[in-house]
Amino acid sequence: MKFIRIAPHPNLTQLIECYWMMQSDDPTPRIEKIIPDGFTELIFNYGSVYKAKTDKEWHVQSPNLLAGQISSYFYLENTGPTGSFAIKLKPAALTQLFNLNMQQYLDKIVDLDTFPNQQLSTLKDKVLPFENEDQLKLVLDNYFIELNKNVPENPLKDTLDLIFNSNGMISVAEMTAVARFGERQLERLFKKHIGLSPKYYARIIRFNYIFQLIKLKNSSWAEIVYQSGYYDQSHFIRNFKAFTGEDPSSYFFEEKNMANFFLNK
Repeated sequence: MKFIRIAPHPNLTQLIECYWMMQSDDPTPRIEKIIPDGFTELIFNYGSVYKAKTDKEWHVQSPNLLAGQISSYFYLENTGPTGSFAIKLKPAALTQLFNLNMQQYLDKIVDLDTFPNQQLSTLKDKVLPFENEDQLKLVLDNYFIELNKNVPENPLKDTLDLIFNSNGMISVAEMTAVARFGERQLERLFKKHIGLSPKYYARIIRFNYIFQLIKLKNSSWAEIVYQSGYYDQSHFIRNFKAFTGEDPSSYFFEEKNMANFFLNK
């Protein structure tokens, strides 16, 4: 599988984390685990569609998708050769751009072709087909720059900046102090703009930080536990298993798969 990460236009960094592409001519079915990373996505499959297993059953996905926040891992399996690209959006961007209530899309991947928002349901017509990566980036940049002209301010910007700058090691009290409004309003705004509570969202970002520490390859497990803000090793392991279904000592951090591509920024 070939993975490509593409930086958006500098004017879009408050809305878009990156564009990404993946491609493989191999039709052999391969199961991939998807792990929470704190971002939402608009995904377009111009190759074969995928199957998803979010509970006990496998379901064939639509080619064009909106993926909300996920609170735990799930599985994907290709049905043939892969050709996909996506817009990985900043946490509150779908609410800012399209006024979506993200709590409705928590742990959901929905069909964009029948989505009750014309701007989103017709986005594929603006980007498919595309000639090459540069042309695709140009079309996406122009589309979101135009949308960005009328985008409202993100009421959670300062709080989200604090969460990311602290790598999720932050209390709700510290969040409310930065947000300058009460815990109840913070909770309400997080549910609408993010889909998750502020405490749980910070927990995801702290979990993501583990991958950055391991990528540096200069810390022991004991040091990683301490640096990522866990009380002890058992607490660290419980949290890691909750998000991945695996013990950290048996997880393949170097394997070239979807989860590691997204988490190893």
